[in-house]
Amino acid sequence: MIAFEVNDMTCGHCVSTITKALKAVDPAARIQIDLATHCIQIEPTEADADELGDAIKEAGYTPVAVTDAAACAPANSSGSCCCR
Repeated sequence: MIAFEVNDMTCGHCVSTITKALKAVDPAARIQIDLATHCIQIEPTEADADELGDAIKEAGYTPVAVTDAAACAPANSSGSCCCR
């Protein structure tokens, strides 16, 4: 499990953009995103942490690797949108 904290991920559009970027690098990866805590957990099938982090950066965000993936466990991915 690879985890990132992405504090500039603020709305549903951000979640969608990041998910698409990650899927472009590793289409079969399992991705869990918790907007409220800004945490992303990824179970990759092809990509490594550097490739996944680079994909998030290229999408326009600033991922910070989380060394303890359990500390970044998504609770509920409902979240709210900043684009009201």
